[in-house]
Amino acid sequence: MSQTASIPDYDYSVAKAFTISTLVWGAIGMSVGLTIALELVFPQLNADLPWLSFNRLRPLHTNAVIFGFTLAGVFATWYYVSQRVLKVRMVLPAVGKFHVILFNLIIILAAYTLLAGHTSSKEYHELPWWLDILVVIMWLTWGVHIFAMLGARKEKTLYVSIWYYVACFIAVSMLYLINGLAIPTWFVTQTGNWWHSVSMFAGTNDAQVQWWFGHNAVAFVLTVPIIAISYYFIPKQANQPVYSYRLSLWSFWGLMFVYLWAGPHHMMYSTIPSWVQTLGMVFSLVLIIPSWGSMVNLLLTMSGKWEQLKTDPIAKFLIIGSTFYGFATLEGPIQAIKSVNAIAHFTDWIIGHVHNGTLGWVSFTIIGAIYHMVPRMWKTKLYSERLAENQFWIQTLGIVFYFSSMWIAGITQGAMWRTTDQFGSLAYSFLDTVNVMVPYWALRAVGGSLFLIGFFMFFYNIHRTIRGAAAFQAQAEAKSALDSGSAT
Repeated sequence: MSQTASIPDYDYSVAKAFTISTLVWGAIGMSVGLTIALELVFPQLNADLPWLSFNRLRPLHTNAVIFGFTLAGVFATWYYVSQRVLKVRMVLPAVGKFHVILFNLIIILAAYTLLAGHTSSKEYHELPWWLDILVVIMWLTWGVHIFAMLGARKEKTLYVSIWYYVACFIAVSMLYLINGLAIPTWFVTQTGNWWHSVSMFAGTNDAQVQWWFGHNAVAFVLTVPIIAISYYFIPKQANQPVYSYRLSLWSFWGLMFVYLWAGPHHMMYSTIPSWVQTLGMVFSLVLIIPSWGSMVNLLLTMSGKWEQLKTDPIAKFLIIGSTFYGFATLEGPIQAIKSVNAIAHFTDWIIGHVHNGTLGWVSFTIIGAIYHMVPRMWKTKLYSERLAENQFWIQTLGIVFYFSSMWIAGITQGAMWRTTDQFGSLAYSFLDTVNVMVPYWALRAVGGSLFLIGFFMFFYNIHRTIRGAAAFQAQAEAKSALDSGSAT
């Protein structure tokens, strides 16, 4: 049998569907993000409508970007990468199709419930209890496909990306189930609305469980599977192996052990025990080691290929994305130091840190992966590399505007909140700090606008690439037939 004949005929149908979902939810989520950024500068934009108020649009933005855009990107890459590294055609295609349908249904229902004000009020876990059940079913559907693929694989060695995908599934399963434990009040008291519930935890314990979940939602949705994506697509784009497979596994186990226990840094100077706060700070600082291990490994994978960054926009997205990962995972632990946290907590500096990671690390990595996948799945070529190049620079400029304005704003806020007069009274009211923030919020909106413009350029580029696939294939077949005839 020839080598060509031994290559499986991969099924990209589900990967394609999730890729389109990534584009749609990214465009919606980021548009809502820009809307709420503008509302901070121009409050009248909410038109005095509850559905357009900041407190309803903000969770819609976070859920659409974290669980709509990012998870759709993770699932798209899983259904693409798993077949190629496990050397087996997608098994259980019906399960995969059910997965993508249920996923999109959940995001639609989540958008409605959040806009309607049906929320558990838990950060990153706002969905009502009945929708949580659908989320669990959807997540288990992915798990069934993961382990079915592992069981059917023809490649014995599990490439490191698979390790990270599996860790994402297992950790989020545990985190979501425990933090989502709730009592639907109507079924117990026969009062109130049927969709309302109360957490099974109370007071400080509820806060600790929430931020054990909240921080690790960042860890195992916005970090671990994105590392999985990077470990596949950077070596592929560079056309050379990962720099150190051993370092990738050392970083993996370090990340798994440390990340789970860093959550208490979200609750500095609160009612949780002081030793728990200190423990969260220590684990946050230790987290630099495995995080930078992954970043350094990914960057060194480009050794000898740095010239490629001059001409390859896809490599730019992937490599600069990993660089932003290094920045974000250094900044976060610094903010977890108690003396720094005393200034940073509750300020816009935290917002700057979050978007340094989500815009620079997560978005750039997913964008780079989709640019790599789409021409291969649709058997065509990218519509415009120049458009991708321009998109990269516009979005990079937007990120710089965004996090630099939030850094300055946050430190200014922290300093003003702590300033006292000669009598020991606070020198500034909260409203004073709000008025000072307006120019920085305007600059953030400029940065967000640039990033959103870049995303719509990405959307258009991929749309034209997919739309032109049939014509490209027909042209390629005609050329092949002509070459064959000429040879005869």
